[in-house]
Amino acid sequence: MRYRVGTRGSKLALAQTKQVIEKLKSAFPEDEFDVVIIKTTGDMDQKSRLDQIGSKGIFVKEIEEELLEEKIHLAVHSMKDMPDTTADGLIFAKAWKREDSRDVLILREAVSVDDLPKGAVIGTGSKRRKYQLLKIRPDLNIVGIRGNVDTRIRKMQEEEMDGIVLAAAGINRLGREQEITCYLEPDQMIPAPAQGTLALEVKADNIQLIRKLNRLSDQETDICVKAERQFLKQIGGSCHLPVGAYCKIQDEKLILRAMFGTEDGKKLVYTKVESAVLNKIEDSSQIDEICRQIAREAVEKIQIQLSHEE
Repeated sequence: MRYRVGTRGSKLALAQTKQVIEKLKSAFPEDEFDVVIIKTTGDMDQKSRLDQIGSKGIFVKEIEEELLEEKIHLAVHSMKDMPDTTADGLIFAKAWKREDSRDVLILREAVSVDDLPKGAVIGTGSKRRKYQLLKIRPDLNIVGIRGNVDTRIRKMQEEEMDGIVLAAAGINRLGREQEITCYLEPDQMIPAPAQGTLALEVKADNIQLIRKLNRLSDQETDICVKAERQFLKQIGGSCHLPVGAYCKIQDEKLILRAMFGTEDGKKLVYTKVESAVLNKIEDSSQIDEICRQIAREAVEKIQIQLSHEE
């Protein structure tokens, strides 16, 4: 079978699509794969802030249209860029093994957050990153920045920013790990829901391709990403609001750390919840329900904290 694989045209999008195709070719050598580059609304408007030009869907709408029209068979996205629900007629394959989910700092001169001078200028286009960084260092001057990894690093140098915040996964997939100054652990900065995970999207009726993709999935990643995206869905998060969620499996339990804030960042609340023991679960529908339950508990705790701050 010959498959057409749709992706955005950035270096990172092409790098991660290439990695997906390499895994598929290795598992299914009888199949062939062609890359189809698709420009999205988010790619065409590089000047406006993300919260000015729409929702998370600005990076996927045109790609999903090509899927629905069967111009492509598979779309490769970063899961953290995806809306909390798929378009009608489309479905995600089970998640493959996650890359590093952490955020990182690339700094011009300093060697850590604490080493930054007072009033240092840090670039990020994410409210989640901005407000969590200000929680660590309220004196920092956080400025907006957009573009791919190369563009952001170039802007940091040209505009003499002290540093920028990026996702570790993207830097790693580009083979540029040596440029990372320091990692921000989840207890310092909770990542975006599903950060570090690829979204492999297909038409819901393409059963053959779904089965192939699912054969390469990673159960732990898939469960954790379900819990994180359930939190995103239930809290009603968008690119207008700071939302973070990070889930891991420890001692046979799901542990979900989550944060949520107001658009202006004046309120930023955190919570941590645990699930029932997973080794007693007998089928996948029970896993899905546990993910919904743990997300619901996190949302309820955050809503209580927000109401107490009013």
